[in-house]
Amino acid sequence: MGGKYSKMDPMEVEVPEIESFFNRDPYLRKYEREIRRRYGVFKDRLELIEESPGGIEDFTKAYKHYGVHVQANNSIICREWAPGAKGMWLTGEFNRWNRYSHAYEKKEFGKWELYIPARTDGSAAIKHLSEIKVVVQNAEGEKLDRLSPYAPYVVEPGKGEGTIYKQLFYNPPREERYQFKHDSPTKPKSLRIYECHVGIATEALGVGSYSNFTDNILPRIVKQGYNAIQIMAIMEHAYYASFGYQVTSFYAASSRFGTPEELKRLVDRAHELGLTVLLDIVHSHASKNVLDGLNMFDGTDACFFHTGSRGTHSLWDSRLFDYSEYEVMRFLLSNIRWWQDEYHFDGFRFDGCTSIMYHSRGIGQGFSGNYDEYFGLNSDTDGLIYLMLANYVVHYFNSEGLTIAEDVSGMPGTCRPIEEGGLGFDYRLAMSIPDKWIEILKKYKDEDWDMGNIVHTLSNRRWMEKSIAYAESHDQALVGDKSLAFWLMDKEMYTHMSTLSPLSNIIDRGIALHKMIRFLTHGLGGEGWLNFMGNEFGHPEWLDFPREGNNSSYHYARRQWSLVDDDLLKYKFLNNFDRAMNLAEEKYGWLSSNPGYVSLKHENDKIIVFERAGCIFIFNFHVFQSYPSYKIGAQGGGVFKIVFHSDEEEFAGFNRVDKSVEYPCKDEMYCGRSHSLQVYIPTRTCILLARKETFD
Repeated sequence: MGGKYSKMDPMEVEVPEIESFFNRDPYLRKYEREIRRRYGVFKDRLELIEESPGGIEDFTKAYKHYGVHVQANNSIICREWAPGAKGMWLTGEFNRWNRYSHAYEKKEFGKWELYIPARTDGSAAIKHLSEIKVVVQNAEGEKLDRLSPYAPYVVEPGKGEGTIYKQLFYNPPREERYQFKHDSPTKPKSLRIYECHVGIATEALGVGSYSNFTDNILPRIVKQGYNAIQIMAIMEHAYYASFGYQVTSFYAASSRFGTPEELKRLVDRAHELGLTVLLDIVHSHASKNVLDGLNMFDGTDACFFHTGSRGTHSLWDSRLFDYSEYEVMRFLLSNIRWWQDEYHFDGFRFDGCTSIMYHSRGIGQGFSGNYDEYFGLNSDTDGLIYLMLANYVVHYFNSEGLTIAEDVSGMPGTCRPIEEGGLGFDYRLAMSIPDKWIEILKKYKDEDWDMGNIVHTLSNRRWMEKSIAYAESHDQALVGDKSLAFWLMDKEMYTHMSTLSPLSNIIDRGIALHKMIRFLTHGLGGEGWLNFMGNEFGHPEWLDFPREGNNSSYHYARRQWSLVDDDLLKYKFLNNFDRAMNLAEEKYGWLSSNPGYVSLKHENDKIIVFERAGCIFIFNFHVFQSYPSYKIGAQGGGVFKIVFHSDEEEFAGFNRVDKSVEYPCKDEMYCGRSHSLQVYIPTRTCILLARKETFD
């Protein structure tokens, strides 16, 4: 993919807003040549796309060209890209599984095409939901069964049919196709994301459905004060226990949850309820499956992927895309457009960006923060340029579109505009935060918690690069690890979570710290908030998908909503706190405000105080010490009142704080703030203060 920048001196490449990049972080100027070079390669490839027939509009609609499509006259055109194939046929129920009666014609650039006329009665030769397969002949003459990479609908095999997924021709009658009724909501200023998995969103011992999620789960999410959902495991994956991260069919919405039309209804209903809908998109790698995946589609080790060791992720045991290949770019960028246009997703959380960005794939790499790590030979130009193109496409076709990077490296500019020399993401996941909380709970006694270290982890992010904060990840809910609630309370949750149970110090401590950890992360950790389904009420058990090791049981592959709905159990208290926290943010908007100003982090007192969006956040992590009149700083003065606090009865607290009390500021500087006030702060309690005039 050469171009006009390939031989140009990088310093001659014009990056429109690069000075803004350097003004924000002067240390980046040392790497100006590399930043300009990357931008030059991006412009080069974007220009190549624009010069293709139909420009970016047609380039990103490859799904209309490739695959199997019925024409207006009911003839069918089939096209595939398989540069290594020596022959290709279409077989299926339509031709009684004759493997060689319908041969593709080889075209230039590795493309294959087949024309199937309409039947004599004028109907299409392939019926809706009939099974089809592509037969590919490799260089050795073997005839191999494959599924089209552009298949929009694949289904699990029936009993006695083996384990290979089947492609069903998807062409429902027009009257059966879902018609969207609702526009997407305006992009949230403060992003509060509910990360969810359709399959486990049921209490039944089985796989949850799109319809169940639409009717029963979406209302819960809205009631909790979230304004966005991030849906996992939608892209089809043959292995359920992969959590959706071993994708086999990139254009197929997982059929184990229902039909494409049912997913469309889910998205439409979410929009009606005011929720922004994000897709967890996996472009970092692909399943190694051959018979029902992309791997060796054309009979070679290449096609969509790098050959040899560069094409395999050693830890994930999966294939790695060749992002420099023209048709691979078209496949992946069109995949983004497909989910935007066909299903109306509003944005994407890009999985595994670290693997895309570095030749090392991030394996065994600590990323110390030395800028040489980001702009040296380990950086994978092809991967970086793909991410820039992906962000360009998302925002080009939806100005309100959202993109989130899952990257552990912290590369500068990841969440800055492409025109500055950045990668163009809107947010990055603050991946160090959940790791820090688990480290603390594993290694340290409560009295040894380091307030300064906690604050540093929560506030250490690049200026004007937005982060999504979260206290625990979905990985920590999986078997082999523990959620925050389980780390805090463990087996006591099975015996002492009833409101009728004897008091338990373990449960009291666990509930108190669960609330404090989440609220501190919510308030200080980023410009967005993310919660994984069930963690809001401290779901007591891990996730373990059906597999040989557990006798294919669904017992742990579900969310037990009855726990939070049962008025006799204490899970409701954590749920209440989560809702109050989100609703307070909705009113005061700290996530969309500048980062918090930490005025106090006292190691002996175990106190953290910070201000954000005009509010004061107070945390007392001390094991036993309450403070009757603790002095804190406040900028600007005024009279403060308590918005809410974690010690309220409805949050399983002891109601030691009087919400009716007013706290007038003294005209006295303290902790670097213009004024001061004194507050009662019970042990293991967090308090949110706001100025009296902001109350209704």
